[in-house]
Amino acid sequence: MTATQWIYLAGLHSLGFAVFHMAFWRIFGWRKTLRTATVADRAIIQILNLRLIYIASGVAALCFLFADELHSTALGRAVLLGMSLFWVGRTIEQFVFLRINRPMVHALTALFVLGAVLFAVPLWMPA
Repeated sequence: MTATQWIYLAGLHSLGFAVFHMAFWRIFGWRKTLRTATVADRAIIQILNLRLIYIASGVAALCFLFADELHSTALGRAVLLGMSLFWVGRTIEQFVFLRINRPMVHALTALFVLGAVLFAVPLWMPA
């Protein structure tokens, strides 16, 4: 596979997470479950989720529209490295904050590792 193809896959990964986060209100029943949270916590959770949707969508757009630049420029490679480290950090946080032994949690952990790999592989390929 070429670096561009890896970057397109990273874009699909980011788009998938954007769509997944859009469904959080329904998946987690936030209309009901967040009622017991403080006003500040309720706002922070929803605002952070909306910002994650925005960032994931933006990263997906970068991957689809600027794949060659992401691979061939210093700035693009810094973005790829930053996103790979984002997913490494998210994987670590999974073990720190979500110690639940359930298949869905394990599947999400695997998807976080996948994100780290998808964004890192093009960095090892010649520009």
